[in-house]
Amino acid sequence: MFTFDVTNELMCIVRGSGKFYAKKGAMVAYKGNFNFEKLILGPSNGKGLAGALFGHVQRSLTGEQMPIMVVEGQGEIYLAQNAYHVDVITIDSGDSIYVESENLLAFSSELDYSVKMIGSGVLSQKGLFTTNLKNNTNREQHIAIITDGNPLILEGPCCVDPDALVAWTGREPHARVAQLSWKTFIGQTSGESYHMEFVEPGQIVIIQPSERLSGLNTEATPASRMNSGGLRIGID
Repeated sequence: MFTFDVTNELMCIVRGSGKFYAKKGAMVAYKGNFNFEKLILGPSNGKGLAGALFGHVQRSLTGEQMPIMVVEGQGEIYLAQNAYHVDVITIDSGDSIYVESENLLAFSSELDYSVKMIGSGVLSQKGLFTTNLKNNTNREQHIAIITDGNPLILEGPCCVDPDALVAWTGREPHARVAQLSWKTFIGQTSGESYHMEFVEPGQIVIIQPSERLSGLNTEATPASRMNSGGLRIGID
């Protein structure tokens, strides 16, 4: 069994023995004996080859395909990516969390790893789907996430920009879209044309101080611009 902790804010240190999953290429150092193997199909969630194949196809079709490696051995290992901020989340038995795949650094092998559809995600760069990790064991499990800057942890109800969203617990959010007006067509809107609303009291929402390039441009391009070229966090 492995424990997950944060060191120097920018690295995750994983200690123990057994196996866990991590983003391919995330290892920066280790002490002990470890083997690293890329998972071609991804975790099977205890369902064998058929389960792994189904999950791989699902993630490929939905864009939530994160290159994963299985880390097996004993000792301590340091994980990081591009000097992003690292946090460890503890998931209690029976709980689950939604995480954008690009923000997922590592997770316990006992967690069920799947892709879930969220209707409101159509307005985000990430689309209609996101990654779900569920703890079906009788003990706590861990995941490590990365964020572009120090994350902000909110409790619902709240509204957030979907392109800054990292992870959340509880119910799926709803999309709220600003009404179109004449300002939309001359590029004079506030730039906050849509957001995601989390209505469940107490649900945890994690955002980062950086936005993905949105997949939806709700503002017309002005003529003058045309052709210009291209903590550790416990979940209750």
